[in-house]
Amino acid sequence: MASSLSNYDQVLMIINLVLFYSLILLHGYARASTPPAMYVFGDSLADVGNNDHIHLSLLKANFPHNGIDYPGHKATGRFSNGKNAVDFLAENLGLASPPPYLNITSKTNKTQAFINGVNFASGGAGVLDSTNKDQCLSFNIQINYYSTVFTTLSQQLGSTEAELHLSKSIFTFLIGSNDIFAYNPSKTNLSPQQFVDSLISTLQGQLKTLYNLGARKFLFIGAGPIGCCPSQRAKSKTKDCNAVTDNLSILYNKGTASLLAEMKSSFSGFSYSFFDTSSALLQYIQNPASYGFTETKAACCGIGNMNAKLACIPLSTYCSDRKKFIFWDPYHPTEAAAGLLANTAVNGAPPLVFPVNAKQLSSL
Repeated sequence: MASSLSNYDQVLMIINLVLFYSLILLHGYARASTPPAMYVFGDSLADVGNNDHIHLSLLKANFPHNGIDYPGHKATGRFSNGKNAVDFLAENLGLASPPPYLNITSKTNKTQAFINGVNFASGGAGVLDSTNKDQCLSFNIQINYYSTVFTTLSQQLGSTEAELHLSKSIFTFLIGSNDIFAYNPSKTNLSPQQFVDSLISTLQGQLKTLYNLGARKFLFIGAGPIGCCPSQRAKSKTKDCNAVTDNLSILYNKGTASLLAEMKSSFSGFSYSFFDTSSALLQYIQNPASYGFTETKAACCGIGNMNAKLACIPLSTYCSDRKKFIFWDPYHPTEAAAGLLANTAVNGAPPLVFPVNAKQLSSL
């Protein structure tokens, strides 16, 4: 009898040990698939309030009716009726949406704030310093701010620990749209392809700088079909998309995807995910009912033809059912559209997102 109980106890012990180590492995996998932080660079599609702190900037969204569907129903500096794409990207990856860099004050525990992730994005920003100059934090300025984060973490954690933390973090980019909006062939004397090539050349140096400052996992959200924004459609008597502008988006996305593939083959430890926003959003525009939309051309909030003459301001009218509109204002998607796009970036598959999606990227 004693021998039988002993065998039983041994079997029970083995089962408990197997369960224990299985839980450890599962916990380790869960931690491995959730990045420790997200660092965001970009324009108004990603801004969560940085421009609120640029006093001379006119490119702000800290007033109604922006934020009408955000928790608390108040404007937060997001160019949206609610959450923007970055909020959803973070949420889908198991992270809190990173706070705006310019809101991190001297009273803040900067080391802890920097460890948890930071958003440097600024409405109006472009790859080029000349894009909306003095009205925003250009990409280069954002990179300079990030360099202070890198230095602080290196000093406080030690270079080895800081580099390990950053190598596991996700670096997210939504940049380039404003450069495309600003393209003027009569002023630059550049063809669309030459202009995009110049953008990619500048972008290459910027991304390399970030790599040298510890960034390893790059999530790049490509430019949308910019010619289909209400601001562009309103210029056409037929309300059609601007084919020239849309072509620039396509060229830019192809150039960026090629650049990232080249970096992967050249830089040790580099990995990336590229989301073809243009193709994804065109699916919503071309087949809206499948995605819950009814209005694909006009903005929900604004003034004038298609609500596209002026941005969303307190005097603007706005639609009652924001979930049915793809565009919130003349330039930006609604919370509903941003949420769908972010979900595809995180969980989608080729050809819309490649070579891996954001969730797979975070697990590498």
